[in-house]
Amino acid sequence: MNYEGKKILVIGLARSGMAAIRVLHKLGAKIFLSERKAPSEEETKILKEMDVTIYDQDMSVFEKDYDLVIKNPGVPPVSDIVKRLNERNIPIITEIELAFDVSRPQHYVAITGTNGKTTTTTIVYELLKAAFKDKALVGGNIGTPLCELVLDHDLMNNEGYYISLEISNHQLVDIDRFRPEIATIINLTPDHIKTMGSLDAYYKSKTEVYRNMKDEDIFILNADDPVLKEYIERYPIHCRVETFSLERKDTYAYIDEGYMWVNKEKVLPLETIKLVGRHNRQNIIIAIMAAKALGIRNEDIIETIANFKGVEHRIEFVRERNGIRYYNDSKATNTDAAITALDSFEKGVILLVGGYEKGLDMSDMRKHLGCVKKIIGFGVAGKRIAGDLSEDAIIVEDLVQAVNKANEFAQSGDIVLLSPSTSSFDQYSGYEERGRHFKEIVNSL
Repeated sequence: MNYEGKKILVIGLARSGMAAIRVLHKLGAKIFLSERKAPSEEETKILKEMDVTIYDQDMSVFEKDYDLVIKNPGVPPVSDIVKRLNERNIPIITEIELAFDVSRPQHYVAITGTNGKTTTTTIVYELLKAAFKDKALVGGNIGTPLCELVLDHDLMNNEGYYISLEISNHQLVDIDRFRPEIATIINLTPDHIKTMGSLDAYYKSKTEVYRNMKDEDIFILNADDPVLKEYIERYPIHCRVETFSLERKDTYAYIDEGYMWVNKEKVLPLETIKLVGRHNRQNIIIAIMAAKALGIRNEDIIETIANFKGVEHRIEFVRERNGIRYYNDSKATNTDAAITALDSFEKGVILLVGGYEKGLDMSDMRKHLGCVKKIIGFGVAGKRIAGDLSEDAIIVEDLVQAVNKANEFAQSGDIVLLSPSTSSFDQYSGYEERGRHFKEIVNSL
């Protein structure tokens, strides 16, 4: 698309919105911003320098004429805003699609799924960096918008970068031409039901990651996930498929004899892996498959995995005090993620749950409480979630009280685990702020 002179509305600022605006300004577009909160003084100055017209989110804004809309992933597809724009047949994309559209050809490894995205994306990046040095980049939903990478590395003019890209369902629903070279859906479990309108819509959105892939591209398929099997049958894959399993040995990649194997080649000794939990074996085998597809040497793979100690806020070890270990799993914003954390421990867990009320069902999580000694609920949803999990759960108001109460019950050998099972927006700006606060509380004990 030729963006020069086009009237383009950006809905939602934040980091991705600002990155999109900077790209559009460089391309000579006429930019309008619709933002619910007034931009900061510094943001307003930057926006005025780029001649951006700033609107609020009154519905009258969406009755104006635009050539294109770029939607922040935080704006739900079921919102009245999106519904009205769709009724008016105004095309909507996200900044991922914008970045892809304006860039020269790059090597994209796109990683989506319900859980494990950030860890897998980070491992893939570390492997890319080991092989391709400064040509390796990481971005997307993991923190750095793809449009920001476009500007920082001049991807409009430079090509051949290897980009590990975490991509969420809210970024996938509005893609048009985006095409990764390698992609995966790690798993499919319930999440984002309110913002997507239904569980089916959420699962379907994930399949968009492979919609534009061609014969020579590679989709890495989790053969252990029955929900994913159902959805790829409904929405077929039209590129090469490489399967993996942690349970079987008839797949392209598998585990046997203390090793991870890819295409019948012994690649990684399991003893090399520092991360706890079955889920991390899943994340690592996906990353290794992507690395092998890109020709990365086994020596680089082994060294990279041996040095990888995890991602912040994902079952992150914080400290040990009086024989009690504290883990920050603030990224567990749904029940499946919390189950993954619980399955990483055998006993003595004091579980801290709660936060924003997403209405998620706790029945599956109740089946994984064998390691749990006590449950403490905090935040707006704390009483409901903890009460659904245990009749003798303790309810407090906030995270400070939750940690203090956990310390009253904890004994040497126990684990205090923050794995909230829901998002953080009742008391925090995001799971990162919640996780950092938890670590500050624990480190101040």
